[in-house]
Amino acid sequence: MSERRPRASLSPLKHSWRRQTEPEHSSDAEEQAQEGPQRSVVQASLYRDGRRVSSPTTLAETFRQLREQPEGMAWIGLQHPTEEELHSLAAEFDLHELAVEDAMEAHQRPKLERYGDTLFVVLRAARYLDAQEEVDFAELHVFVGPDFVITVRHGAAPDLSAVRRRMEENPELLALGPEAVLYAILDAVVDGYAPVVAGVQNDIDEIETEVFGGDPAVSRRIYELSREMVEFQRATRPLVGMLHGLMAGFAKYGTDEELQRYLRDVADHVTHTSERVDGFRQALSEILTVNSTLVSQQQNAEMRALAEAGFEQNEEIKKISAWAAILFAPTLVGTVYGMNFDSMPELHWGLGYPFAIGLMGAVCVSLYAIFKRRDWL
Repeated sequence: MSERRPRASLSPLKHSWRRQTEPEHSSDAEEQAQEGPQRSVVQASLYRDGRRVSSPTTLAETFRQLREQPEGMAWIGLQHPTEEELHSLAAEFDLHELAVEDAMEAHQRPKLERYGDTLFVVLRAARYLDAQEEVDFAELHVFVGPDFVITVRHGAAPDLSAVRRRMEENPELLALGPEAVLYAILDAVVDGYAPVVAGVQNDIDEIETEVFGGDPAVSRRIYELSREMVEFQRATRPLVGMLHGLMAGFAKYGTDEELQRYLRDVADHVTHTSERVDGFRQALSEILTVNSTLVSQQQNAEMRALAEAGFEQNEEIKKISAWAAILFAPTLVGTVYGMNFDSMPELHWGLGYPFAIGLMGAVCVSLYAIFKRRDWL
């Protein structure tokens, strides 16, 4: 293996590419990579003075051609690479074993680390899925050396084929070397956050409508979106510090002035996105509180309605019970005097009938007065 070559001094940049709005289409290799893990090497290209000079089909061929290009730069794109491929790259480009281990295992937090003259960057890309109304996160690892850029994707986003196409359409930018490619990748990841922010904002608007509409399933939707915002925060918040770390090394590593301006622009976009995500989390927390309050109020109203219904039912039971007692009294008296025993003294009494009727009336009036005084009637 030949010794790695230092980059030549960076040439000035004359125009920007990031504001282009033309639709981009994935290359065949990228499309195949997105359809499945059949090929881990998505695309490998060699560039000289900002223009592509070859597109090797294997890593070994890429290594050989790069050694033959004294001022060349290799841009290798991988998706779900094998352990053997990563070890091959580590041996060729002298990648640090800790960085290789992180790229192999994935599930890393966003970070920026420097190993000698190689930068290792971990990014969390995001995309909004309209059909599922959820945020899908992917992981991107980038190795940046003096004459190479290696990207390792774990997930569908971002679409690096569009980044490659834009860079190739701007050879003066690509001629700035690996730093320019790193900027373009950072810019693509950050620009990919904008549709996610718009989609989440729309979700929050819908959730607010559902909360005040009394939708019982809204609590679950709030919880799921809150968890996605936690992941979004973990993707964006460390990126702010990472970009400031890159900007802090501008003078030390002689970064082109025009490229510095672009990186500051990316940092501004990241800061804005991070603030929006923080606002989303706060808004969802407040919406959840409001929803809990509304649910409690609804439950209290239902309990009050049940209590009122129970009270009314008790009142009706009291009335029925009172009238049943009033009607039972004359029935009891009549039953006693209807037993027809010969030894009963009242059977042959001339005033027995009026007495029995009067007794029935007196008992009924007394019971009515008692129940009326107690508001049973």
